[in-house]
Amino acid sequence: MSSTPLASVLFVCVHNAGRSQMAAGFLAHLAGDRVEVRSAGSLPADQVNPAAVEAMKEVGIDISGQAPKVLTTEAVRASDYVITMGCGDACPIFPGKKYLDWALEDPAGKGVESVRPIRDEIKTRIEALIAEIDAKPKA
Repeated sequence: MSSTPLASVLFVCVHNAGRSQMAAGFLAHLAGDRVEVRSAGSLPADQVNPAAVEAMKEVGIDISGQAPKVLTTEAVRASDYVITMGCGDACPIFPGKKYLDWALEDPAGKGVESVRPIRDEIKTRIEALIAEIDAKPKA
């Protein structure tokens, strides 16, 4: 098995505190080292949303050690997939990248009960993304 990841994925939302952190957590957990995972925000929050941390802990994924990061041009340039979640216009566009916009409810200010359905929708989308990446012809 090659140590080179099959793809690099960047998840972007405004605060990099909820949706993008949950997506990165699922992708890292489900794809392992087959995919390089990044996340960032156009206006990063001070901390990851505690309800998102709790919702992910319920499914056995710990994102409590993560911190919101600022979106950089370099992160976009280094990624094969750029998946935005509510901040599409803030993301720089480079040729040759695959851009997806996932319309997901923002978990900011919501309790864990409200975050669970968002978490579950993200997991479904991540599983489809992994299947797409795995199906790509190897270079």
